[in-house]
Order: sequence, then structure tokens, then C-alpha cells
Amino acid sequence: MSLGWIIFILGTIGWHIGMYGMFKKARIETWKAFVPFYNTWCMVQKMELKKVWFFLQFIPIAGLFITIWICIKFVEHFGRFGFWHHAAAVFFPFAYFPYLGFSKNERYAGIDVVKNYKKSGIREWIDAAAFAIVAATIIRTFVFEAYTIPTPSEEKTLLVNDFLFVSKTAYGPRIPNTPIAMPFVHHTIPMVNVKSYVEWIKIPYTRWFPQPVQRNDAVVFNFPVNDTLINDEVNFGSRTTYYEAVRQLGRERVWQDYGNLIITRPVDKRENFIKRCVGIAGDSIQIINGKLHINGKPEDYFPKAERLYLLQIPDGVYLDEEILKDMGINIRMTQGVTDLNAVQGRRNLFEVNITNEERANLKLPPGYTLTDFIVDTNSAYPYKQLFPYYNDNKDWTVDNFGPLWVPKKNATIKLTPDNVIRYQRCIEVYEQNKFENRGGKIFLNGKDTDSYTFKMDYFWLMGDNRHNSLDSRYWGFVPEDHVVGKASLIWFSYENGPRWKRLFRWIK
Repeated sequence: MSLGWIIFILGTIGWHIGMYGMFKKARIETWKAFVPFYNTWCMVQKMELKKVWFFLQFIPIAGLFITIWICIKFVEHFGRFGFWHHAAAVFFPFAYFPYLGFSKNERYAGIDVVKNYKKSGIREWIDAAAFAIVAATIIRTFVFEAYTIPTPSEEKTLLVNDFLFVSKTAYGPRIPNTPIAMPFVHHTIPMVNVKSYVEWIKIPYTRWFPQPVQRNDAVVFNFPVNDTLINDEVNFGSRTTYYEAVRQLGRERVWQDYGNLIITRPVDKRENFIKRCVGIAGDSIQIINGKLHINGKPEDYFPKAERLYLLQIPDGVYLDEEILKDMGINIRMTQGVTDLNAVQGRRNLFEVNITNEERANLKLPPGYTLTDFIVDTNSAYPYKQLFPYYNDNKDWTVDNFGPLWVPKKNATIKLTPDNVIRYQRCIEVYEQNKFENRGGKIFLNGKDTDSYTFKMDYFWLMGDNRHNSLDSRYWGFVPEDHVVGKASLIWFSYENGPRWKRLFRWIK
């Protein structure tokens, strides 16, 4: 059983034991403390609150905070009005409630004490602000979080400056690895540029009520190779990873040049990325001439997914934006560079980036042809080093890649030289085993072995804008403990003003 579940179980037991003692002091039948919701009904009755407060607990999300408020009011009936008492009731009820229930120094004071107590104006503001922060933090951590699309890797499914709600309940709420952190920021406090979290307490990976990631879900996740990074977002960060710099320059040179900028981050504080999960645990991935195959079968294209094509026009014809628009091709800007570029040495041959929907509806004039752009090492399209980076895979490209098996929890593999190349990072880094290769023999945690059984599920994620996406083809698998949630709803979008048609659209 994971540490997170142990904490949850012990916390629940402590809460109910505390309520048992508090009910006894309040002269409420003690067995009622152990009945969910009936216990809060008894508190509402005892405190003579309006009955509507009990029923408001059943409102999704908001109901949780009503329950917290009822518990705080119950604490006040023990004569405890101080800020720290209320904070203990919110953050440490499993310890504070047993104290109130069983300490000889605490007693149930009743309604009259509450009626005679008046808070100062400043205290009212402090309590309101603290409650709001707690409520927002709980929602952001366990229910949903707002997220902004920063890059065009998911066009046109998702556009730059789409604002999303990411559901954290879709796959089960993940307990933060670093629970002591500044609210409302990710890994860095703005302006002062310091870490927003401390690592005095670290909680191992725990996910409550886990649900499986489904193939083709739009998934938000922590960037796996961001565990170590060169903390310079202009030139490095997630643009050029630490590991890519090491492959290009060598470890010694990287540490010599950037050692003062190299930092590490826990899983929950790595950069948030969003891609489509095209392969789930146990799948075999292969890309053949730009077509994705899962377990040997070609996958259907998404209507809004983009890729590059070669547009050939007749000699002597001048091509401009209006002509393209008439054909159903819109020129789009990607990081300040137009997607329309003449291919080197061919004035009548152009790269165009269009969606599958646009391709299906495209009407070309006589003499115009459109063919798939297949990226290979000799093409004009910039070639990047691909996962898993070794010479035996030198013929893999973004459009001809694999086959590659996606690791599955409890599945066992033989540690062949090829599998070591592909899965060593999963075994050593993500699953935290001491990995040694001694003259061709593999030792895990000091023991000679020729096989390995995976502890987690893994996923293969790719951008819908296939030729403009930094995805699993470049950095490999996404472990289940890196999964943040499912992109669910576009609640706002803008480009030179609101994109009204995109507001409150569900993400497919």
C-alpha cells in the first residue's frame, strides 16, 4: 500500500475518532460520529444552524468547503475562535479533533459562547482570505486547474492562447510530491525568481481513485526529461533539454559552461505539457510514411490535426495568400515564421501546413498537385535527434519511426542490449533502480539479472500538429506518475481579440 493511501486512511480514522470524543462532550450519541453525512447533520442540529447548510454539502466541489465550514463552526462551539485553531481544523483535523475530543482542558461550551463572541473587522478579512486560499488550493490541486496553450504543437485542435480547464479527477487526483508550496504558482515565484516549494517533505507517487488514460485523450503531463534542466528558458529549459545539450556537447562541457544554471525538479514541479495520448501501456507504436500505426493497424487522422504537404504549382505562376485561401489553405504564423516556404532549389514547390479536414475539402486548380511531405534525414525539413538516440536507430525519422513497445505495469521484459537502450531510463530514473552495466551483464540494485518487471504504466504522446511538435518521438515515454489530468474544456480564447466561436467548447 502506498504512503499516500496510508496517510489518507490514518487521517480518516483520526477525524472520526476525534468526532467521537467531540460528540461525547457535546452530548450527542457517539455512534453517530461514524456515519458519513449523518454526523454533519447532527452537528447542524446541535448548533441550531439552518438546515440548508447540510444539503449544500451535496453540491459538487463547493460542498467540500461547506463541510469544512460546518466543522469550523463546531470547533467554535468548543470556545476556540483563534486563527490557528481554525487552521488546525482545516489542515490537521485528524490530530486536532482528537485533541478537542479527549483533552481534559477542552470542553463543549455551547451556543451562548458563540453568540457572545464578536470578531474584529481585520479578523473577518483574514478568515475570509484564508478560507478562499484553502478552497482555491484544494480545487486547483485535486479537482481542476486552468491551463494556457503556449505553442502550436496541438493546432488546430488547440490553438495558441486557448485557455483550458484540466480535469484532475478524470484519471484520479494525484497527491503533490511537494505538499509544502506557495499557492497559485507552479515551480517559481514570479518577480523574485525563487523556488515556490520546499522539499523537506516528499510524498511518493499516490493517485486516489485512479482511472485509466484512454487512447486519444488530450493529456496534460509533467515534462519527463525536465527532472534536470539548464534553468535558462531563453536558450534551454524545455526548448533544448539538459540531456540534449549533453548529447551535443558532452556532460563535462555542459557542466563547465552551465553548471551554475543546472537544477533538478521533483515530478509535480516539472513543466506542464499537453499532447494527445496516441499509445497506452502495452501498445506497439510505429509510424510508416507519416501514418501512425498502433498494434499493426493504421490509426484514423483527427480532422483538425495538421501536417506538412508539398504543394507544386505550374511554372511561372505567382503564388500569394489570396490564391491559397481560395483553395482552402490558410497561411498561418508559427513562432513568427510563415508556414509557407519555397523548398530549396524548387521555386514552384512549397511546404504548406494544413489540417486533415482542409485536405479532404481541398479544390486544386488544374496543374496544381499536393503530396505528403515525408521527413527523412536528407530532406530540407530540419532533422532532430530522435528517441532513443543511438546509432542502431539512425534510420528512424519523425515520419518513419519504430516499431516501439510502450511499457505496461507488471509486464516483464528481457534485458537485451536493444531493450536496455530503449527502457533504461524508465527502469533507472522513473522507477528509481540502481542500474549498472558491467561488461554486458546488468545489475539492478546490486543484483545480477536478465529481466525486469515494470512498476508503472507508460504512455506515448504526440502533438496533432505532427511536423511542429516536440513530443515522445524526441524524448520518449510518459510515466503514469507524470500525468496531471485530462484537457476538458476551452473556457476562453483570443487572438487580436476573443475567439468567440471557441468559448466553452469541449475538447475532443
